[in-house]
Amino acid sequence: MRAPRIGLLSTGVLVSGCSGSQSALNPYGAPAIHVEHLIVGIVVLSGVIWLLVMVMLALALRRGRRAETEGQTFEGRLTMAVSAAVALTVAIIAGMTIASFYTTRSIGVPQSAAVTITVRAQQWWWQVIYAGSDGTPTFQTANEIHIPVGQDVRLQLESADVVHSFWVPSLAGKQDLVPGRSNDLLLRAEKPGIYRGQCAEFCGLQHSHMAVMVIAEAPSDYARWITSQRADAMMPADPDAASGQAAFLAKPCAACHTIRGTQATGTTGPDLTHIGSRQTIAAGLLETTRGSLAAWIADPQTLKPGNNMPMVPLTSIELQNISAYMDSLK
Repeated sequence: MRAPRIGLLSTGVLVSGCSGSQSALNPYGAPAIHVEHLIVGIVVLSGVIWLLVMVMLALALRRGRRAETEGQTFEGRLTMAVSAAVALTVAIIAGMTIASFYTTRSIGVPQSAAVTITVRAQQWWWQVIYAGSDGTPTFQTANEIHIPVGQDVRLQLESADVVHSFWVPSLAGKQDLVPGRSNDLLLRAEKPGIYRGQCAEFCGLQHSHMAVMVIAEAPSDYARWITSQRADAMMPADPDAASGQAAFLAKPCAACHTIRGTQATGTTGPDLTHIGSRQTIAAGLLETTRGSLAAWIADPQTLKPGNNMPMVPLTSIELQNISAYMDSLK
């Protein structure tokens, strides 16, 4: 397995385990490696075919000129060459089809996957739902998927609105998310790191701003993260954050978002219980800092036009306090 690379996203978030931008030729998981082998095989074969065609074309042109000067004909040879080319084309297409079939079979989702996570696509963000051992949802996050290294993870993919496509090239192939239907995808990371993904199906105005981060951690670190995420939000100790919590609950924010441990139980927008611990906000648009949180809250439509979050009238003090509260939700 190749050594992880490290890159920097446009948001400033450090991305390890990949080249900094998603690439199917930079795999760090078994499903992605199978896909890479298929891609490389098809590209190499196509290159060889192109070279053969160019050689045959050059020979045909050369012999054609000679035939014109010597009055020769090559109808019989031409028929044989065309017939051989047709037979070779059929064999190549059949071989590619078989290779694609076996690649698809090799990346199927096993029934014994260690972790099952539901990923529900929204316009334009990813709702990530973790369930307990009995299958009952225990907590939600947004735009980030934490997984244990070296273990098979089954993603149950759903869509709440239009057709989306989930793609983290360094870890797996693409899979569509279709309204009214559930599709599965196998995810497996062999190296710890942060792997960037993207919606790969045009889904509306902000399709290009619908990124997802897969954070692969050692099993012990993953277990600690699960424990921390299951906990309710802590009561803010900082006076500004405490005032921000009061303002958040008094404003329409609480009608759209959930913060476990408070009266905010909205389900329209992302769960914000631990938003301060996430790498980015707005599906990879901004790095999670107090300043970017304040900018987003103040005017989400300017930063990401067409998203479903309305601009809530706030005073400058309320904005400062609410952003302090969001930043404290680790």
